[in-house]
Amino acid sequence: MDFLQNIILGFQVSLQPINLLYCFIGVFIGTLVGVLPGIGPAGAMAILLPATFHAPPLSSIIMLAGIYYGAMYGGSTTSILVNIPGEPASVVTCLDGYQMARQGRAGPALGISAFGSFIAGTIGVLGLMAVAGPLAHLALRFGPPEYVSLMVLGLIILTYLTQKSFIKALVMAALGLILSSVGLDLISGQARFTLNIDHLLDGVGMVPMIMGLFGIAEVLENLEVTVDRSIFKAHLKGLFPNLKDWAASIWAIIRGTVIGFFLGVLPGGGAILASFVSYAVEKRVSKHPEKFGKGAIEGVAGPESANNAASSGAFIPLMSLGIPSNVVMAMLFAGLLLHGIRPGPLLIKDYPDIFWGVIASMYVGNVMLLALNLPLIGLWVQFLKIPFRFLFPMIIIFCLIGVYSLNNSVFDIGVMVLFGVVGYIMRKFDYEPAPLVLAYVLGPMLEQALRQSLIISDGSFAIFFLRPISVVCLAVAAFLLITSFTTYSRKMRREALQEE
Repeated sequence: MDFLQNIILGFQVSLQPINLLYCFIGVFIGTLVGVLPGIGPAGAMAILLPATFHAPPLSSIIMLAGIYYGAMYGGSTTSILVNIPGEPASVVTCLDGYQMARQGRAGPALGISAFGSFIAGTIGVLGLMAVAGPLAHLALRFGPPEYVSLMVLGLIILTYLTQKSFIKALVMAALGLILSSVGLDLISGQARFTLNIDHLLDGVGMVPMIMGLFGIAEVLENLEVTVDRSIFKAHLKGLFPNLKDWAASIWAIIRGTVIGFFLGVLPGGGAILASFVSYAVEKRVSKHPEKFGKGAIEGVAGPESANNAASSGAFIPLMSLGIPSNVVMAMLFAGLLLHGIRPGPLLIKDYPDIFWGVIASMYVGNVMLLALNLPLIGLWVQFLKIPFRFLFPMIIIFCLIGVYSLNNSVFDIGVMVLFGVVGYIMRKFDYEPAPLVLAYVLGPMLEQALRQSLIISDGSFAIFFLRPISVVCLAVAAFLLITSFTTYSRKMRREALQEE
């Protein structure tokens, strides 16, 4: 009965006009961000984070969440029509989606992408409702030692699942922890790593840093890339897939939903990994694997369902444990903190309207996205024609206005520009910013829980090995570290032998 009452509460607050407006703005911008190559949902959320400062907390989170799962929808449009993924999670959709467009089947490809995304998004929200509440109740039994071990495990899993070098990901995570310690000490009140700069007494600004790493750096990187955006000339007819298309796709949608939801929960998993795994599974279970890469509709349905289900699953560790599982969830974490709301086990108890309102808004948002993506495909295609020389200066202007409006501080602009240049250099040398941001977000909580644990145990680290949950988390983290270093050493040895 309580569950039903909570759902009713969620729809009561999410269907208020102001929240409906913010939900529409979020999914519209998210779809636009997914359509336009060059800036992903993390960058868009970083740019718009300052705009939410004076908005109601629930409306702000609804809008930011809408940008995330809206981008999952929009990314398929460019993948199918232009063979350019609007965001990384839609890379796999290019393989079969564009081939379907070349065969005159762009309509069914876009249609199955939209319907698959809607089904997966809806089932993902049901899973979020079913799992987040019980997990939050379980997390209430966690003490500081369990939180330390859980956050260490989360950081290790993130670096373990990184797309590039494991060692570089560890370096970025360490740098993020160092940056999170800049400012006043939690207990003694002494200044740390401030370089005698008064502006750093409150720490490195989260919003300027994120906007620099994902907004400015993204623009700088894309300025040196020449992209041919010739749109495939095809009549967009038959957007509703026929019975044969549905028969071929329905199990791919179901498998993609399950895979995406569970991978979305994992730290570092997310939509990108989910779409790749889904495509590999569909190719493996198919009776005709030779069709993949040549226009198989299952190759569109599975990955598109997976990345949308993953976006729902990613909310579970954020809402129930207070731990963001990827960089986009770190943006939502920052948005909640800006409004004085601490995500975690007490979120459901202290702010039931925000928790259930966000979940109910995802139902509403999925319906809006279905309405936006099918009838308005022609409009999104027109957005693809905006020249980058107009688009990128607008992004930089939004970044400058957004950062300055937070504290009316020129220093924050300097921090954003600095991290923009640093982020650009990091990308050139294959250092991913996601581990840095997540470590920065988790750093203060990790430090606080660590010091509380040591106070409880009178300075003994044995407390982390005397609690069952803590021991299991640390054992898994140690196993992943050993496995990663073993794989890395074998790779280096193999390369050395090849050079000889």
